[in-house]
Amino acid sequence: MLYNSIFNTDKKKLAVLIDPDKQDLTKTALIAEKSQAGQADLILIGGSLISGSLDDTIDVVKQHSDLPVFLFPGSILQISGKADGILLLSLISGRNPDLLIGNHVLVAPFLKKSSLEIISIGYILVDGGKPTSVEYISNTKPIPADKPDIVVATAIAGEMLGNKAVYLEAGSGAEQHVSDIIIREVKKNIDIPVIVGGGLSDIKSVEKVCNAGADIIVTGNAFEKELNLIKLFADKIHLY
Repeated sequence: MLYNSIFNTDKKKLAVLIDPDKQDLTKTALIAEKSQAGQADLILIGGSLISGSLDDTIDVVKQHSDLPVFLFPGSILQISGKADGILLLSLISGRNPDLLIGNHVLVAPFLKKSSLEIISIGYILVDGGKPTSVEYISNTKPIPADKPDIVVATAIAGEMLGNKAVYLEAGSGAEQHVSDIIIREVKKNIDIPVIVGGGLSDIKSVEKVCNAGADIIVTGNAFEKELNLIKLFADKIHLY
């Protein structure tokens, strides 16, 4: 079970997020190679909008890396049996029924028949300082960054509903990552792994979220701009 080896351990992990619409397959191959060489722990594939071939992206990643590949779907169109697993996201911070259960019902028969390892995730969108693609596409509002009590209550509810991890998301290209206070309070109040993504563009921000209690750190935008950051981030995260 990949969940036990990646998500349910005491070691912090780096997840490299690849959005197929933000780079061509040549760049995708480079990111996969750097992720492997830099000792990242897993690769996530997904985005708010994907117009290219998800299968082609996964094929290229697997040709250039042995790392586990998980789908990080922004919609039910972003499903492929070629990945190793899927983060089955329920947007529990919002009230859009399609993203709470509706889309899940539509893809459930396919997922049941697939060989994908399915990891249910309570997905919580936190205000990162500016409107994001996920906010617009999901038609939901993020939880205000100065309301940690609401984030904590939402994370607790996610755990009670059976989610295997909670994902605190500030959004792609966020001006501010999820605050140390929010991460620390969420970690203190739940017993499942805490994943943090959005706005993590430098070592200082990575250190902050690690110290606050994040178990898995997800970064994509920063690596698209500078591939050598993958090893720097992985080295720092693996010190914890």
